[in-house]
Amino acid sequence: MRDIQIGGLVSFTTIDYPGKLAAVLFLVGCPLKCVYCSNPHLLCPGDGEYDPERVMEWIKSRVGKLEAIVFSGGEALMQGNATVDYMRRVRELGFKIGLHTNGFYPNTLIDAIDIIDWVGLDFKATCDKYPDLTGQHIAYNNMLRSLDILIEHKKDFEVRITCDPRFVDKSDLMEIMGILQQRNVQNVAIQKYIPHFEDEAHKTTDAMRNQIFVDADLRNQINNMFKSVVWRE
Repeated sequence: MRDIQIGGLVSFTTIDYPGKLAAVLFLVGCPLKCVYCSNPHLLCPGDGEYDPERVMEWIKSRVGKLEAIVFSGGEALMQGNATVDYMRRVRELGFKIGLHTNGFYPNTLIDAIDIIDWVGLDFKATCDKYPDLTGQHIAYNNMLRSLDILIEHKKDFEVRITCDPRFVDKSDLMEIMGILQQRNVQNVAIQKYIPHFEDEAHKTTDAMRNQIFVDADLRNQINNMFKSVVWRE
C-alpha cells in the first residue's frame, strides 16, 4: 500500500481545531481546481516533501503538548486508505483527529467516520455555480452526501462558506443558509474571500469582498438561524 503523502506541516495552531491546541498536516492531491485555491502547490497527486515515518515520530514527541492533529490539503481524503490508516495511528497516540475537507469523497469519509472527532466542511457555492468554481460537475452532490453522513453520524462539525463575490452573492449565501437550516446544521462559519492569485481580468475589490460582511441586517438574519455563526473577516 502506498504511504501517505504529506506536502506541508504546521507545528502549532489554535484556530484549525476549535478549542484545541493542534498541528496541521497538509496532504498532497485534490480533485478540485477551485478558482481561489490558496494551496495550488498541493493540487497534483505525487510524492510529498515530508517522510511519513519521521512526521509520525515528531507527532509522538507532541504527546502531552498538543491535543489534536488536523488533516488538511489539498483534499486529505483523496489518498483514501493511506489517510485513514495514518489517522488511526495518530488517534491511538491519544490525539483528537480533525479533518478539513471539500466533501468530494463521501465513501472514504464513511471509512474514517469513527476515527474523526471534528470536521470543517467546505460548502463552496450554490449548485449552479459549483462547476465554474471547482471545475467538477459532481462536487456539489458529493459534498451534500458528505454533509448528510456527518449529520447521520452525529459528528462535531462546522460548515464553512468562503464568500468569493464572483461566486457567492447575498442571495446565494441565503440559499446555502436555507439548505443548512433545513438539515438542522448547528455550526456555520462565513469566511471573507482573501485574494491570492487573481489575474487582471478577474480582480475583486475591497467593496465586493466586504458587501456581505457590512450588511448588518443580513448578518442578524443568519445569526438567528443557527446555534453558532462565526464571521471570519
